[in-house]
Amino acid sequence: MKRREFLKGAGVGALVVGASALSGCGKDEVSAETKPAAPRETFEWKMVTTWPKNFPGLGTSAEKLAQLIGEMSGGRLTVKVYGAGELVPALDIFDAVKQGGAEMGHGAAYYWKSKSDTFQFFSTVPFGMNAEEMNSWLHHGGGLELWKEAYAPHGIIPAAAGNTGVQMAGWFNKEINSLEDLKGLKMRIPGLGGEVLKRAGGTPVNKPGGELFLAMQTGALDATEWVGPYNDLAFGFYKVAKHYYYPGWHEPGTTLEAIINQEAYEKLPADLQSIVINACRVVNQDMLNEYTARNQDALESLVNEHGVDVRRLPDDVLKRLRELSDDVVAELAETDPFARRVFESYDTFRRKVAKWHDISERAYFEVRDA
Repeated sequence: MKRREFLKGAGVGALVVGASALSGCGKDEVSAETKPAAPRETFEWKMVTTWPKNFPGLGTSAEKLAQLIGEMSGGRLTVKVYGAGELVPALDIFDAVKQGGAEMGHGAAYYWKSKSDTFQFFSTVPFGMNAEEMNSWLHHGGGLELWKEAYAPHGIIPAAAGNTGVQMAGWFNKEINSLEDLKGLKMRIPGLGGEVLKRAGGTPVNKPGGELFLAMQTGALDATEWVGPYNDLAFGFYKVAKHYYYPGWHEPGTTLEAIINQEAYEKLPADLQSIVINACRVVNQDMLNEYTARNQDALESLVNEHGVDVRRLPDDVLKRLRELSDDVVAELAETDPFARRVFESYDTFRRKVAKWHDISERAYFEVRDA
């Protein structure tokens, strides 16, 4: 009985000691185990684009990028997309992102050549690398690091966010049978391709996509390039021009970009930063896949339903355009030391990968399609 009384007393004592110890803990020490987690911070961004709202391939990829960011972040980062002209004009989105009017933009680097001619290397180079080669250079050949360096003075972070693959040479209201047919030609063609056309005697014009149909219809343009059959069918260019030429010598694999305001990006926690960048990688590949899947169906519709005349540019025209392109790119490389660095990186990678493709892609196509 004494033993039971002792144990009983010991139990009560232990409870008293435990309670005293608990009450002696600091307030924070108690709540560390029991207080609910603090609500996660959320962010709302705007994305401005150079494309008409929900335009197939280009505009829809911007929407897909915004959707992915929202889903992958569990709603912590939402992005509202504005088409060309809804918030800012199509060709003003670089400045809008730079100034913080929008946290993101979706466009192409050659649209900002007035900032620096070197930017054009990060979109496309006439007779240059195709989509697969561009992606490889950017992500595994040092191209992205140079691209970031180019945009850093503007407080902008670039990311590849789409590629159209090899484009068409464009729509013409007259046949192109010789170099003479290019002289005096008013053609919408941006970037380095526009400078090549200028040296061939044409007049390059840079207009956003939404203005091209009317310009062709009214005669303000004699020719226009846009992308390829999938997009060109959607714009209805077959109604204003019947001659549709290939190959797209001027844009063999055009990289589309997401541009991100650096200050806004740095305010995000690390996991959301990673989501933004990796969502761009997903959309970058997905856009190329979509164009590959859709272009031939659209081309057949243009030919069979709308009577479009599809032709290959004459060899002598392509040869001269190639020569002029080499001159244009070489001159650009000499404009400043940074341009030289970018050119050397681009050209060295292109030459290296071309050797591999000679015995892989090119050799395989020759065997498969013989």
